[in-house]
Amino acid sequence: MSGEPQSRPAVGAVPPAVQQTVRELVDVSPVLVELGGRFAAAGFEAHLVGGSVRDALLAAGTEAAAPAGDLDVTTDARPEQVLGLLRGWAGSTWNQGIAFGTVGAEVRGTRLEITTFRADRYDRESRNPEVAWGDSLVDDLARRDFTVNAMAVSLGPDRTVTDPFGGLGDLLARRLRTPGAAADSFADDPLRMLRAVRFVAQLGLTPADEVVGAMTAMSGELARITPERVQAELSKTLLQDSPRAALELFVSTGLADVVLPELPALRMEIDEHHQHKDVYSHSLTVLDQAIALERADPDAPSPDLVLRLAALLHDIGKPATRRHEPRGRVSFHHHEVVGAKLVRKRLTALRYPKDVVEAVARLTFLHLRFHGYGRGEWTDSAVRRYVTDAGDLLSRLHKLVRSDCTTRNRRRAAALSATYDSLEQRIAELSEAEDLARVRPDLDGNAIMEILGLPPGREVGEAWRFLKDLRLERGPLDRDEAEAELRAWWAARV
Repeated sequence: MSGEPQSRPAVGAVPPAVQQTVRELVDVSPVLVELGGRFAAAGFEAHLVGGSVRDALLAAGTEAAAPAGDLDVTTDARPEQVLGLLRGWAGSTWNQGIAFGTVGAEVRGTRLEITTFRADRYDRESRNPEVAWGDSLVDDLARRDFTVNAMAVSLGPDRTVTDPFGGLGDLLARRLRTPGAAADSFADDPLRMLRAVRFVAQLGLTPADEVVGAMTAMSGELARITPERVQAELSKTLLQDSPRAALELFVSTGLADVVLPELPALRMEIDEHHQHKDVYSHSLTVLDQAIALERADPDAPSPDLVLRLAALLHDIGKPATRRHEPRGRVSFHHHEVVGAKLVRKRLTALRYPKDVVEAVARLTFLHLRFHGYGRGEWTDSAVRRYVTDAGDLLSRLHKLVRSDCTTRNRRRAAALSATYDSLEQRIAELSEAEDLARVRPDLDGNAIMEILGLPPGREVGEAWRFLKDLRLERGPLDRDEAEAELRAWWAARV
């Protein structure tokens, strides 16, 4: 795949049918119509721009064709002039981004971000541009990340569509290009490389060879980006309907080596006896299957970031635990333990919230537990522990374990599925009898202190944990049985 710049498609006039479609898209939004009128009356330009135009064109002819979400507008008015034009009309305004020329506003439930034309320059050592006001819409569009985001429609009476870089043609061809040279664009802002990955998943676009070549050559520049911004783009990618192709681009260009090296590390060389799967491809397939199960469950959140991270990362402990055994066999003993530690380390470094980190790590740790179930040999105690250890992640664990079966042997796949069906049935039966979702000791802390004559403290906690383990082992006990067991445990302890 060549890194040489590709020839630019010729940019012609926007077809009349598209012009008419866009006029109609703007006209269905009274807020945009009024905004355009206010700016035109004051002698200023105002244009709907960026993702709002792109998504509206993608949805043209559907019920979703009206501009949705936050709307981005660009104008030749300076920020203080924008604030003046909004005064008395917008319900509220905010100016946190005013140093970058952006004024935020809310008008009858519609959120707007209005930004003065810019002609920024970048120092190429950080993502922070040297903000410079521009005088030209085309110059403003030229600084944007991709051609599909470099289209604008005037909010003035003419509703003119401006597409100087062929974004509409790229959108129709499902092609991802930059307005200028890709290397220059990514040098200005390396985060754009991760946005390219996301747009593969979000919009189904295929990056041009020049874009892929620049991403590959410049992947190391991603180290300039803060973990928070990397995490936000990675999460947006994972939350799309079909992120696999985007993740393959993420890995093949070397971007993953910079910010999520555990993922490309799964591309381990398959041993000559083929005693283990391609762990990288397996992990992507697990993700595909987890998404399918997630979307088929009306009672579960979708898209589910925790489940998707767990599906993608559940085997990241394998490279560190691979061992070559006698007779050509390969083992990965305790890779779930190592994997859980690696998950905590990487997701923490990417600034994921603590609850997300712990949930993904726990799912990684538990994903192999089911394989000790055999053909149903687990005792009721083992089933209770499985449920209790999973806690509120049980539904996700079910999906992860089922998705982890990627064998092409249909008989083996059917057998594993049937076995897991039996485990879920046993969980359901025990849950109905014992309320497994809220397993607690048969005696609470107050009862323990009363029976043993203890004040609050460490020993009460130890007694509580003993009774919890007893409850998991034997199921519910009546109060007399629980008290007798507690007294016997205490007598043996002291």
